Amino acid sequence: MYLKPNSRIALLMHEGTQGVMGKTGLAMLRFSSSPIVAVIDYQAQGQALHDLTGIDKSIPIVGSLTEALTYTPDVLTIGIAPSGGKLPEAWFQEIEQAIKAGLSIVNGLHTPMASNPALQPWLRPDQWIWDVRKEPEGLSVGSGQARQLTCKRILTVGTDMSVGKMSATLELHRACLQRGLRSKVIATGQTNLMLGDDGVPLDAIRVDYASGAIEQQVMRYGPDYDFIFVEGQGSLLNPASTATLPLLRGTQPTHLVLVHRAGQRHIQNFPDVKIPDLSSVIALYEQVASAAGAFYPAKVVAIALNTGHLTTPEADSAIQTIAAETGLPCADIFRSGVEQLLAPILT
Repeated sequence: MYLKPNSRIALLMHEGTQGVMGKTGLAMLRFSSSPIVAVIDYQAQGQALHDLTGIDKSIPIVGSLTEALTYTPDVLTIGIAPSGGKLPEAWFQEIEQAIKAGLSIVNGLHTPMASNPALQPWLRPDQWIWDVRKEPEGLSVGSGQARQLTCKRILTVGTDMSVGKMSATLELHRACLQRGLRSKVIATGQTNLMLGDDGVPLDAIRVDYASGAIEQQVMRYGPDYDFIFVEGQGSLLNPASTATLPLLRGTQPTHLVLVHRAGQRHIQNFPDVKIPDLSSVIALYEQVASAAGAFYPAKVVAIALNTGHLTTPEADSAIQTIAAETGLPCADIFRSGVEQLLAPILT
């Protein structure tokens, strides 16, 4: 792990403070145990973080790396994911400037930077570049053996990408820790890995080894913990997603938590792909997880509803409607916590 609890982070988030492109940075702002001393976003310079994001932290938003350096960071973390995974030249120049100023780099993009010839010559002995999305060595194909473990294995699944699976996973895990339970998170995406949890960057792993990579992590930690929370990725409904099935096979979950954005009727980037009613989505996930009886008959036990775009009365109505329609506990984790969602996992 490159980041330390005392690492002082400047978060590169141009054009991402208020958009989907900044999902990684927003999660870092919400969950990072290392202090974030500045957010770099020229579009939001000088504005209050709480007003823009709802995150109640007094972190300054500045317009450039030059301004961020006045807050004495020692790490620059890329908190945005531009389309295609390539940073615009002007933003890449800020990374060069950061390295020349002595900062280390956390890179969650698909494009590697540690071997970049424009950056390497400037690295000092105490500096590093961490390319998070890198396939680990020693992988093998999956075998379904995680179903033999006695621990509870909880996987978050979604109706689409970017609906809040990681947040639900982390909050459920934290609630277990607060109860003194032996709980462990398996990270499967770059953001959760950057937050310090053990795991693998699933979207950097060759498809033949994807379920095996997850299985390897679950088998490593399962014997020592009573609750294994595996971070979900993608969606079985999204035509661009290939990550969900390997997660189901590698985890061999005992419990599923469905994550959905209230009111979303179609896949975000594919308007012609409709999201079925949630009861049908629940049935789909349960059928695929069990594979007609070949694997553990995992059930969807709760629904984490993302209502961040709704007013409080609208959110309350949406939660009540979905709970009534599905017969399952339903809650927005940031409005009311995870107690309702955790209850069926603990029983």
